[in-house]
Amino acid sequence: MCANCGFPAAQGHWTEAGVDNTADRMRARFRRAEMLRSILSPFGLTAHDDGMTPGITVSTKTGNNEIVPDLAAVWALVERRTGSPIDPLSAQFTGG
Repeated sequence: MCANCGFPAAQGHWTEAGVDNTADRMRARFRRAEMLRSILSPFGLTAHDDGMTPGITVSTKTGNNEIVPDLAAVWALVERRTGSPIDPLSAQFTGG
């Protein structure tokens, strides 16, 4: 359990399948956060994963932060914030 946010330790995510060590897992988490930032930018949101907090921090342009445990919770948060459903697979982004 994280003493700061109260979330239990993260179990990993399917996007981390095949990682062999902690360094690879961290790189996978950081890459996922980078892609989330690209997807969330048109909604006025950003995502951050510091590698220590279990979960993903989603922030508004005004500095309102919310920590969510996983990607499903990210999409639910975006829907609450925007008032409309989001299809992350149809989001326009240029990941590289």
